[in-house]
Amino acid sequence: MKKLISTDNEAVMKKASIPLFYVGILLLWQFMTSILNVPDYILPSPYVICLELINSFPLLLMHARITVIEVLTGFGIALFLSVVLSIAMDRYRYIKDLLYPMMVITQTVPIMAIAPLMMIWFGFGLMPKIIVVVLVCFFPIAVSLTEGLASVDPELIDLMKTMNASESQIFLKCKLPASMPSFFAGLRIAATYSVMGAVVSEWVGAQEGLGIFMTRVMKSYRTPALFAVILFIIAITLIFVAIIDTIGRKTMPWSNERRSLK
Repeated sequence: MKKLISTDNEAVMKKASIPLFYVGILLLWQFMTSILNVPDYILPSPYVICLELINSFPLLLMHARITVIEVLTGFGIALFLSVVLSIAMDRYRYIKDLLYPMMVITQTVPIMAIAPLMMIWFGFGLMPKIIVVVLVCFFPIAVSLTEGLASVDPELIDLMKTMNASESQIFLKCKLPASMPSFFAGLRIAATYSVMGAVVSEWVGAQEGLGIFMTRVMKSYRTPALFAVILFIIAITLIFVAIIDTIGRKTMPWSNERRSLK
């Protein structure tokens, strides 16, 4: 009984130490900038950044609306394409041999090289930004799902074949559930890449969006506003990842049972 209580206390202390660690960093940051009189255009204090975030919040929301549209649209297209192609590559080996090297090659080209080409070919509207988001999200989702489908225990597949299971039944009852952890891991990576891809594409050329807002405040040396938009981008990314994690827990209840056993 005493061991269980001590274990619970240790878990509570570990959870409480995480926010305290970050609060300590913020307090140290505030203290150092105040004591050393660091100018705001070099390194603003957390207090100044919070004030700028509050003052610029309506403007940030206006620009964030465009960025979120680009992210959700590009992510949705990438999700559809990656799922379709991953299933095809798992079903037909020659399709995987044909497309997999091309998928790897696309990841060797920097985003900053792709974004200007998209602007030249498709203009400065939403279309080139969405395409960039699709390109950066497609690879992690497709690779994670493809590898997850390929990593299923072959003995389990053979067992289902001995029970006269069809290919569709093997896929739905065996392969798909087993690949879900890898699939959602790829979704989390793609979620962070999607916001980054949208912002980078807006740097190249846009009229609205958090990326163009960031370039404007950088050119005017408004460092507190730059930190504010960075915090806004981080918040959007964390919300996106949290939504995916919530869907993952609902989709994979067996993983929650494993965590509770640990």
